[in-house]
Amino acid sequence: MPFDPTQPDLDRERAEFRRLQARLRDVWAKIEASSQPAWKHTSVVVPSLSFDTEELAKIQGVSFYEERLLFSLMRLRHPGAHVIYITSQPIHPEIIDYYLQMLVGVPAGHARKRLALICVEDASPRPLSQKVLERPRVIRRIREWIGNLRRAYLTVFNSTALERRLAIALGIPLNALDPELLGLGTKSGSRDAFEEAGVPLPRGTQHLKTRDDVVEALADLAVQRPGIRRAVVKLNDSFAGEGNALFEYPTALSDDPVARRETIIAALGELACGSEGETSAVFLRKIDSMGGVVEEFLEAPQKRSPSVQLRIVPDGSVELISTHEQLIGGPTGQMYLGCRFPAVEEYRTQIQDQAMAIGRVLAERGVVSRLAIDFLATRGRPGDAWNTHAIEINLRMGGTTHPFLALEFLTGGSLCPETGLFRSPRGNEKYYVSTDALKSPRYRGLLPEDLMEIVTNHGLHFQPSTERGILFHMIGGLSQFGKVGVTCIGNDAEDADELYRHTVHIMDRETGARGRSRGKMIVLHDGVLPKME
Repeated sequence: MPFDPTQPDLDRERAEFRRLQARLRDVWAKIEASSQPAWKHTSVVVPSLSFDTEELAKIQGVSFYEERLLFSLMRLRHPGAHVIYITSQPIHPEIIDYYLQMLVGVPAGHARKRLALICVEDASPRPLSQKVLERPRVIRRIREWIGNLRRAYLTVFNSTALERRLAIALGIPLNALDPELLGLGTKSGSRDAFEEAGVPLPRGTQHLKTRDDVVEALADLAVQRPGIRRAVVKLNDSFAGEGNALFEYPTALSDDPVARRETIIAALGELACGSEGETSAVFLRKIDSMGGVVEEFLEAPQKRSPSVQLRIVPDGSVELISTHEQLIGGPTGQMYLGCRFPAVEEYRTQIQDQAMAIGRVLAERGVVSRLAIDFLATRGRPGDAWNTHAIEINLRMGGTTHPFLALEFLTGGSLCPETGLFRSPRGNEKYYVSTDALKSPRYRGLLPEDLMEIVTNHGLHFQPSTERGILFHMIGGLSQFGKVGVTCIGNDAEDADELYRHTVHIMDRETGARGRSRGKMIVLHDGVLPKME
């Protein structure tokens, strides 16, 4: 009896998934083998954001985040690679041309013949994987285009039961996390992994299931940390800091446990939520359905938010991909706005080593996935040693994945694991600054062809001769939301900053943006990047 993705039997689903996953190691090995550059294979890319719909609704223009994985078109550099890219809404042809013309050494026409674009024509606020599963004719068409199913794999943004069912329906392995292991990437699962790896983490409590659990955890933290000012309450399944809330402890807490608990209950009504417009009552209701953690808010004169990106491949090896400085802001100062590559030298190798220890714990649990581990670095004053604490694990692609793919896409270089620096084939070090949210009301109405005209007239593109320049992404959301992503690649950190400033200046000048309508730039915590917002 064939597998029906709309009526899954969980035991059969798991068994069939394990059978398909057994192929992944062989497919991966043949793709990586330099002796077989023309080995024909197919990557099916489904950039579904399979998260809680309420959490997704907080992100402006979230439907256009499906364009972030267009950097995966870099695979078409491989002469035997074929890519099937699936989206909810059509991608403008000029956007595809924009990426294909950057494939140095590969004629755009040749790459286009190996690319199939499929749109399900469904703009509803649901995961793309669910939309594909609801369309058996689309699934059949994808299988026909793949041809040899033993030479294909599925690429996704994040892995859930939906992606598992989609892999089974297509008959190909999933190059991502087994959904049975999703608990390892929750806020609670992250803290468990940090403890097992022996990596420092903020004091706190995980596996909270109710509002009462949150109250007890906050009370316990106050006892463990006398004089504590703030704590963070986090939903287990959230991203980009949208599921975090800041709790301010009352100035005087009673030594009596009952009175202390009552004071904390009253103060919970003033939770500062990370998402604009969300109330403490709504946030606490989500604890009941999603679970969460409470941990101390680390106070220090100097704080930074670096992250490390890893990849655990099918043979169980853990590979270092990159490090970043995350650029954080928003109502509570915990929302992801962008990043800089690489993380600063002062603690780069320290967080790399800690991340690799965590990665080995995850690999032992059977994780196969790209992932990111977020840290908090603190110190008292310049010259002091930095203290680093692991904050959370993202068992998926994240905000730092696509800009690094862009760097690889444009330069063909690689990372040195010992130093954490990226070098081009010519041996030049490369740096970048990136954001998904360069935005202004004045940018609304710009069509992709308008942006291409601005890019062409002002040279806002990557120059292979100098190995520096700019790459835009999420271009499709520009007209409706006045919001676009940009990655600026330079030969040093200041060069990348200057390219970023120049890009905003040109975008503002071309759209007549002045004053409050100027493009909003991300701001680094220590002021290295000029403060335009």
